[in-house]
Amino acid sequence: MSEQTIALVTGANKGIGYEIAAGLGALGWRVGVGARDQQRRDTAVEKLRAAGTDAFGVPLDVADDASVAAAAELIADRVGGLDVLVNNAAITGGMPQTPTTVDPATVRVVVETNVIGVIRVTNAMLPMLRGSATPRIVNMSSSVGSLTLHTTPGIDMGPIPTAYLASKTFLNAVTVQYAKELSDTGILINSGCPGYTATDLNGFQGVRTPHQGAAIAIHLATLPDDGPTGGFFNDGGTVPW
Repeated sequence: MSEQTIALVTGANKGIGYEIAAGLGALGWRVGVGARDQQRRDTAVEKLRAAGTDAFGVPLDVADDASVAAAAELIADRVGGLDVLVNNAAITGGMPQTPTTVDPATVRVVVETNVIGVIRVTNAMLPMLRGSATPRIVNMSSSVGSLTLHTTPGIDMGPIPTAYLASKTFLNAVTVQYAKELSDTGILINSGCPGYTATDLNGFQGVRTPHQGAAIAIHLATLPDDGPTGGFFNDGGTVPW
């Protein structure tokens, strides 16, 4: 691999994912823009390049085995390896989504993208990450997945979609298990919460900008070698499980 740090950001064609890619690009990194939609992906790459980021497009559907395998092959062939993976791609499954009314099929679709997709992409990229001197994995989670916050009297987490909420709790558990298994590899893996950010994921209801929401991912992607692993963080510090 070259001395230039290489990162892949999934779901990077818009919103928080785009801002993560822009932030990492501003550090002088080469950034793979992972996205399903070719037009949106190409537009994002062009915009990033115009702003000075060394960006390249990566056709990637995290819910499709063949697509993920092809993405890993493309990265290996084009840039020779990978240092940082940011698993950002996610869906809500739509609203309303209460436990008593949610369609089980919706839960399956959300978990397929938000959890299984993360596992699928992470495992496909691991051989390259193992070859990096500073490997980092960031799983974009959410405080709505915190069981502690949901069960603390006086804290109102709002009308959260059931499938989405459960998928983030599931993702956090997976992050912990990866950290345990990879504890002797030098790979640091953490969950990050962007805060209530205005994106199309929530109908632009959030109070933070995508640029602000991207900050935690950029922080976790640039951790020093003695940084934490297996944790859950936002801009303010540790988020309770």
